[in-house]
Amino acid sequence: MKFAPMKEILKLAEEQKVAYGAFVTVSYETALAAIEAGSELNCPVIFITGTDCCDLMGGFEGTVETVKRAAANSKVPIALHLDHCRTYEECVQAIQAGYSSVMIDGSSLPFEENIALTKKVVDYAHTLGITVEGELGKLVGEEGNLVVKGPEGAQTDPQEAKEFVERTGVDCLAVSIGTQHGHYIAAPQLNIERLKAIQEVVEVPLVLHGGSGTPIDQVQESIRNGIRKINVATDVLTAVANSFEELKKQPGFKYNTAMFINSKNAAKELIKGKMKDFRFEK
Repeated sequence: MKFAPMKEILKLAEEQKVAYGAFVTVSYETALAAIEAGSELNCPVIFITGTDCCDLMGGFEGTVETVKRAAANSKVPIALHLDHCRTYEECVQAIQAGYSSVMIDGSSLPFEENIALTKKVVDYAHTLGITVEGELGKLVGEEGNLVVKGPEGAQTDPQEAKEFVERTGVDCLAVSIGTQHGHYIAAPQLNIERLKAIQEVVEVPLVLHGGSGTPIDQVQESIRNGIRKINVATDVLTAVANSFEELKKQPGFKYNTAMFINSKNAAKELIKGKMKDFRFEK
């Protein structure tokens, strides 16, 4: 099978004025969970893997093969996306391994350096029909080895976003409007007015990172104002971890393969709920 270009899925989201979830996978079970959820709801599936996730599945090639095995009987479009990659070389390696989409994250760099790095990836990826996501602004929290602290000053500037998209040619843009990576200590308050200002001047689909734990009313308001992809990692991993703890409390518990079936089902139900919420379904 061949993975779908992510920009095709985001184009569909734009036409329908909904968002599609991008769900982390770290194993065959977590990949299968999302594919089963998408198949049951007739919803496209976007997978996100950081390089740390890939390390658990045998690198880029191993990740591609893991997801392909899980998707063997899928009837819905599936995109495999490299998340928060910070080097041109790793983006190239992922593309050559079979990824259909990459994110080059130069958000920690000065503006001009971010543009130069992102454009370099775009120039290579687009010759092969691969989707490229860029990022402008910094999300508070932890993502791999990157730790960011700071309030609204780290959020995406609308005019910089316009210039960034025009000069790089990215297919979609991750924006910072108040979400964070990982678990929230306090409830977030998304900056919808800033999102509206970005949407007015940017002509590519917008991406919301840090979708885990964000109140659904705020998430859906962001979708109404241009968000077309929402990354969900922590919630998926939490569902898997909690499933083990809950199963161990049951009478007659034994350490066997039922643990992993249960964890797959827990992730699947979490993902189905997100897919429905992002498409405004009950």
